[in-house]
Amino acid sequence: MTLLQTQGLGISFGGVHAVNAVDFTLQSGELRCLIGPNGAGKSTFFKMLSGQLKPTRGVYHFKGQRICGLTPHQVARLGIGIKTQAPSVFDGLDVLENLRLAASRLQAPGAARDTAEQTLERIGLTDLRSRLVGDLAHGQRQWVELGMILASRPALVLLDEPAAGMTYQEVRKTAALIKEINTHSTVVVVEHDMEFIRLIAGTVTVFNQGAILAQGSFAEVTQDPAVREAYLGKQEIKHA
Repeated sequence: MTLLQTQGLGISFGGVHAVNAVDFTLQSGELRCLIGPNGAGKSTFFKMLSGQLKPTRGVYHFKGQRICGLTPHQVARLGIGIKTQAPSVFDGLDVLENLRLAASRLQAPGAARDTAEQTLERIGLTDLRSRLVGDLAHGQRQWVELGMILASRPALVLLDEPAAGMTYQEVRKTAALIKEINTHSTVVVVEHDMEFIRLIAGTVTVFNQGAILAQGSFAEVTQDPAVREAYLGKQEIKHA
């Protein structure tokens, strides 16, 4: 089933076409990665999907409903979980309470607490349940936010560079958490770290100069001559 579809979606800033007439289709259950060099348009495209930017042309449908121009809050109410690069968590509350609040958007108090407890185990932070989120390390705070997304049970999850600033071990755990989220939700990840993309696999869509350059499996796009020339470079291909 088609969950999300854009037709001719684009946006301009002062006459510059940051994203130019993109046609994009996402099927329910997919794990889709968006990659591209700086200025390619992938993050701008993400911000249009999440409601952070309003398209200047084209249309965008979620579950068959046209939702162009909605705010991030309105987009989230439709069942789309959004994670930007900066964690959106409640630093003054403990880990369990953050998860409970996320679950309570759709569930009664008792059920929300049960969901929070279950989510704690799924994200591997049971030993931090009573710690204030503001006291946690960067990677742990990112995992709490991923847990909040899990607890709210969205149909679609949009993640903007979820592994940024993490150590190698934290990156591997984040990849595992995203795969866990994908067992229940469709996921779109914007990322530039090719090692992280390799870990989570899925279908990869490559942006360049505001348009989709290529699409396919990780192996297919990393072997595509046009992708190599536009983005990856010989050194990154070698390590990928």
